[in-house]
Amino acid sequence: MATTSSPSFFARHEFLILRLHSLSGLLPVGMYMVVHLLTNASVLGGAASFQKNVDTIHSLGPALPLVEWTFIFLPILFHAIVGVVIIRSGRSNSSRYAYSSNIRYTLQRATAWIALVFILWHVFHMHGWIHLNNETWNNTLHKLNGGNFNPEQATSTLAEAMASPLARIAYLVGVAACVYHFANGLWTMGITWGVWQSAAAQRRANWVCAGVGLFVLAAGAAAWIGAQRINVDAAKAYEMAVHNQKVQFEEDEKRIEADLQKKKLEDADAKPGQPVAKAVSTSNP
Repeated sequence: MATTSSPSFFARHEFLILRLHSLSGLLPVGMYMVVHLLTNASVLGGAASFQKNVDTIHSLGPALPLVEWTFIFLPILFHAIVGVVIIRSGRSNSSRYAYSSNIRYTLQRATAWIALVFILWHVFHMHGWIHLNNETWNNTLHKLNGGNFNPEQATSTLAEAMASPLARIAYLVGVAACVYHFANGLWTMGITWGVWQSAAAQRRANWVCAGVGLFVLAAGAAAWIGAQRINVDAAKAYEMAVHNQKVQFEEDEKRIEADLQKKKLEDADAKPGQPVAKAVSTSNP
């Protein structure tokens, strides 16, 4: 007797998964990419401008890894994994591409693979995949040309990481692929969620999504050009001055704290003992 295999998890929850996949491409993955590129584009304003923006992000301190994993890495992993399933199964997450050319359909999937490889390499190249207080691991990381970005020396380390022609080409191609995938994915998302269904609405959406794509691409181009225009020596001089100011501030803060503690101890030592009660005279004045 023939037996029928039960449908896969993806098949059972396809409707929900595809909508979460398309939504995650906009929020938070797409929006993070926009903010990330705009932040990097601020390097055009000089070392002070870029360092200030990086410091703002890293002011989250110990909470930063939690924010990164919750709002960046996990959503990217979800979007990538579901995207791979969609591509390998031959499914279309827009369903239909009713008024789209085969070229756009193919580019969407090609840029998905390029973006996936680029993001994995980018995270390794700039930050390293794993942060360990281990000298052997850190030496290995740098030998493999990973973990090049130092948030306390944001401008100079960005310039040095982008100094290689191969790195420049990789970022140019990778960012362009991410932007196209985002902008075209925004168009297909509108179909998935029923925002634009008619041919006329989809044609209007073409212009909107193209405009969004050009804006984000301009931000990426500004970041790419800005990284190559950095004067590394001037950036390092600025970063050293900022570092010295921080060190001086910390030393002043410690000295003030020590002076306050010393004063408290001196006040405690100078404090008299229990007051002695005055004798009360019973004689008349």
